[in-house]
Amino acid sequence: MTRKRRNHSPEFKAKVALAAAKGDKTLSELAQQFSLHANQITTWKQELLKNASSIFDGKSPLAKVNDVKEVDKLHAKIGQLTMENDFLAKVLDH
Repeated sequence: MTRKRRNHSPEFKAKVALAAAKGDKTLSELAQQFSLHANQITTWKQELLKNASSIFDGKSPLAKVNDVKEVDKLHAKIGQLTMENDFLAKVLDH
């Protein structure tokens, strides 16, 4: 019998990782409480601790996405202005 792979929400992962980081319960207690394998809890806890500083870096994940969109928009504008400049240079040369 194969078991269907479960996809957990980021909120659930954060909840489990925070519970593990607290240290109030053992890994086996948390594994039983959340119906997870202890290795999965350890992985999420390590990821939480590794990336915790990004919470305080002043940029939200949405800001990073918006930055990428803004850069793409600016690149498009540069391309447009370059084409217009080249066209006008050719017209003025003749």
